[in-house]
Amino acid sequence: MPVKLIAMDLDGTLLDSRGKLPEENARAIHEAAARGVEIAIVTGRRFHSARLSAAALECNVDFIASNGALIKSRAGETHYRRLLPATVARQVLEATPEYRACAGVIFDRPRERQVIFEKIDWNGAYVGPYLARHREQVAEVQPLTDCLDGDDPVEILYLGECVAIGRVAQALEQSPLASLYTLATTVYEARNLSMLDVLQRGVSKGVALAEWAARRGITREEVMAIGDNWNDREMLQYAGLPVVMGNSVAALKETGWTQTLSNDDCGVAHAIRKYALETPALHGHR
Repeated sequence: MPVKLIAMDLDGTLLDSRGKLPEENARAIHEAAARGVEIAIVTGRRFHSARLSAAALECNVDFIASNGALIKSRAGETHYRRLLPATVARQVLEATPEYRACAGVIFDRPRERQVIFEKIDWNGAYVGPYLARHREQVAEVQPLTDCLDGDDPVEILYLGECVAIGRVAQALEQSPLASLYTLATTVYEARNLSMLDVLQRGVSKGVALAEWAARRGITREEVMAIGDNWNDREMLQYAGLPVVMGNSVAALKETGWTQTLSNDDCGVAHAIRKYALETPALHGHR
């Protein structure tokens, strides 16, 4: 069955280890789009950050952002949104005071105050460098829970070294509040960097991808998904053709799913050409 939708993660997958989009990946995506294949970026990043990183793609692209909490068009039109209730977000923050320094609250807003931290160490090893590229969208609120007096957030983000974020995840998994939210973990062991997203209960990349495919009239057998990290697991489980990057976390490589090259070897381009472009062209699908 031909591939009609390619869903790909961003960091560690579409982007190389420097965070750049290789030209070879862009060319393969353009070739697929020209044949009628739909393209979706499925990422843990915020929409605005993801759109900026994919700016070199000249074809039509849709974004499943914040680990499945949002689906937006490139122009910013919202197709799907699952926010974390502010009451739950407040309880989570109050239950983890010892991790407040690495905790941020993410909102779906057009410009300013998308990302709120209590106090940012701009020269630190983790939070500051991570936020530096989007400084105009970041604000500080003390205490952090005060930012929850208005809109429901998209998520709570914990960002820091792997061991520390592992402790936060364990605490939230064992918390009496655990039935109120879903956790999504991203781990980059080589950089000693980990991110934990606290999302509305039931939110995941896989659920959002299934919803998007259904809206587009595409079956799961016609979906190819490409990913490299823990938060990609549900997306890969859903897809008819799951493809794991060569640089993937070990657990995903042990599933028996198809493997491609690493992100520094243009594994996305290799997978697209091998599994999506060697099938008959799809004319007039979109």
